Amino acid sequence: MVELLLLCPQDEAEAVSDALMDELGALSVSVEDADANTAAERALFGEPGMPAPRGGWDRSIVKALFDDEVTAREASDTLLAQDWAAAVQLQSITELVDQDWVRLTQSQFTPVAVTPTFWVVPSWHEAPTEALSVIRLDPGMAFGTGTHPTTRMCLRWIANHAAERAAHWSRVLDYGCGSGILAIGAALHGAVGVEAVDIDPAAVQATEDNAGANGVALIAGLPERANGTYPLVLANILATPLKLLAPLLCGHVQAGGDLVLAGILERQANELIEAYAPWLKLQVSDSEDGWILMTAHRPA
Repeated sequence: MVELLLLCPQDEAEAVSDALMDELGALSVSVEDADANTAAERALFGEPGMPAPRGGWDRSIVKALFDDEVTAREASDTLLAQDWAAAVQLQSITELVDQDWVRLTQSQFTPVAVTPTFWVVPSWHEAPTEALSVIRLDPGMAFGTGTHPTTRMCLRWIANHAAERAAHWSRVLDYGCGSGILAIGAALHGAVGVEAVDIDPAAVQATEDNAGANGVALIAGLPERANGTYPLVLANILATPLKLLAPLLCGHVQAGGDLVLAGILERQANELIEAYAPWLKLQVSDSEDGWILMTAHRPA
């Protein structure tokens, strides 16, 4: 395996990447900030659901992998000969040492503490000795591995309220289930009749697979499967769909039941409170890294 590195100005990075992948035989292409870890480094990110404030870094390193050096050099020569690529510079062509890519990828995902005794643990890790309750979950196609604050806050709410309320969790709805992590967390803490729904069939499959791996029983399906009312309704999505779903989600909360919402930024709290006011009184119950957990209780 050979790695080709090219230095590109912002307005050329996409064209260079496309040419390498589509026409010049690259196996893969990635783009990185050429000024990363220097005083010139500039963050490039946007808020969830919003476009990034800038289209790219001022200078980018385009990395391309090829089967061999001959192919990499031919690709480099062809690309640099194009008039539109006059500002692109060759940085290096390097043969890569073979690595155990599976092990390298796995090393990036470690056990995540939800509470001191409740952990989310990838299948290749041993559970910490202090973990009394464990969700076994590997990174996959669906959202929800326990690493994001919104997921942790939902799981933490479940764990902290289970002793008091799990006896009443005869039905639980995880709306927008992703990996099924919240549904599994509820089942591990005493909930029965757990239902998990999502608009993405891949998420439904992931939820079923993850439930089986954790030895819990639940029903997964598309959103139309949800029906009636539930003592506990969970939804970790984003603020905009949560606002649109307000009448539907509130309609699924039975008398004496709880609604738990996540995927909300701190600055969006009032928007959600107003959206849900006709049905339930939302409040902020937890916060982490700029995200909040909002909950409501329907009087019995």
